Amino acid sequence: MDRRKFIQNIAPGVTLLSVKPHAVFCNEQDTCSAQFKNNQHNYNLDIPQVQIGDDIAIADTEYGKVKGYVMRGIYTFLGIPYAADTSGKNRFMPPHKRESWAGIRPAVFYANSSPQDVYSRASTSYDMFVDHWNYDELSEDCLALNIWTPSLSDDKKRPVIVWLHGGGFSRGNGIEQDGYNGENITRYGDVVYCSINHRLNVFGFSDLSGVGGEKYRDSGNVGLLDIVAALQWIHDNIANFGGDPGNVTIIGQSGGGAKVCMLATMPAVKHLAHKAVSLSGSATSANNQDYSRELGRYILKEANLSPRNIDRLQDMPWADYLKIAQQAYSRMEKEKGPLGMPRGGFAPVADNVHLPAGEFFQDRNAPDVPIIFCTTFHEWNPGRTDSALEQISLSGVAERIKQRYGDRSDVIVEAYARNFPEAKPVEILNLINSNRLSVVEAAKLKLAQNSPVYMAWFGWCPPLFDGRMRAFHCLDISFWFLNTDLMLTHTGGGVRPRALSYRMADALLNFARIGNPNCISLPMWPRYTEQNGETMILNDNCEVKNDPDRAARSTLMP
Repeated sequence: MDRRKFIQNIAPGVTLLSVKPHAVFCNEQDTCSAQFKNNQHNYNLDIPQVQIGDDIAIADTEYGKVKGYVMRGIYTFLGIPYAADTSGKNRFMPPHKRESWAGIRPAVFYANSSPQDVYSRASTSYDMFVDHWNYDELSEDCLALNIWTPSLSDDKKRPVIVWLHGGGFSRGNGIEQDGYNGENITRYGDVVYCSINHRLNVFGFSDLSGVGGEKYRDSGNVGLLDIVAALQWIHDNIANFGGDPGNVTIIGQSGGGAKVCMLATMPAVKHLAHKAVSLSGSATSANNQDYSRELGRYILKEANLSPRNIDRLQDMPWADYLKIAQQAYSRMEKEKGPLGMPRGGFAPVADNVHLPAGEFFQDRNAPDVPIIFCTTFHEWNPGRTDSALEQISLSGVAERIKQRYGDRSDVIVEAYARNFPEAKPVEILNLINSNRLSVVEAAKLKLAQNSPVYMAWFGWCPPLFDGRMRAFHCLDISFWFLNTDLMLTHTGGGVRPRALSYRMADALLNFARIGNPNCISLPMWPRYTEQNGETMILNDNCEVKNDPDRAARSTLMP
């Protein structure tokens, strides 16, 4: 757990993008490459790269002053608390304001991660090589955020980009991958970038309202309420960091993409977020509360408690509660099955207070924000570490999907092979496993608001693992934030991924400014319609196609 020391944060590795704010657009790969080289040249590597001291990088917050540091010209603040410790009496409760502190609080290191089961860190794990997940101390005192900003004193109101990490609703933190780092996009785009930690799994989504009464009415959604509290803190404090509280874009990937969809349907977020970007993770509904309350009853039974002494759940060590709640979930799943839940387990709850019981985006009080949806071609790609799959046949693909699709398997494989005639059988398997049914459904529901919707499909493939990685889940993150040279084990690094990264960053930055991703770096990106399914294909050569997998995708539906 000691991997992320402060000294590592100042070591070489962050790609230097010292450019005039949002002044560069690239149309050709060579142009981007040349510009990048100029960016590196313009930043003097012979001068001190970091500044930290008594009178450097100090900012006001509602709880007191914080002191960060300046990294290659970017003011950096790590681990700023936005709410109180969630242990003890605050466990299962909505986030509370914390007490102010005296003096100046250091903000130079990432905060605690929410308690969770962390990914294996085995040295023999290819997944660890590729993703190298970052975790620090686990603690219920975890409600904190990180901020990168170009300036504290020029009175500018910069667009604010707020990153929501993945890991479903169970794992992760605001900097679990180096690709989440905000330095490069902040410098290039003249924006303020934030990332957030919040409660997860059993601490964020244990619905005890059915057994604990009024006191526990919000317990099933406190992890989401943490994010709302962070957005409120940003609204109230970000002007002190050079940001515009009236121009906030939330962006998340995987579970973070689902969080974006949920926040975009919560009335409490209506004036706190103004644009949204959902990457590789959409959501159109939350867990049924009958299900979540039944799980709460199982928890109480597993803990040998009654409703009269339910408060004892707040007193036990967090590791004990994590074990009890997980055992309760396993017992319930064994006895009753998943009960048809879209997610099941510990996830946000359709309580009709914070989240609607029906489909998302339909309530007139939901935030009416423009949104970008983006997925990758090969989200779920078992071939990354299984070279034998490169030899699979189309009939072998049909056999592998038969458990899920039954007698329709052959028809589905044939349809995808027709739709994508240049794809290898293993890529057909990936496309089927990574199908776009859920994101298209989310876009359809969002269109009902008549707010702008934009659709993208990321198909860029790295050369690593003999080309077997393809456009896998998480790959696109570093491209949006100009971090392709930070995530070398994702991209391989160099000119090729960097060129696409500039195009994607330009689109994101324009969207963050005005709610429209169109920029001269990409072809014209039309708004998505259900009729045409306009989709920006993000690859070495970017182009717009009308619903490029519609014919194949239609065979997936019974």
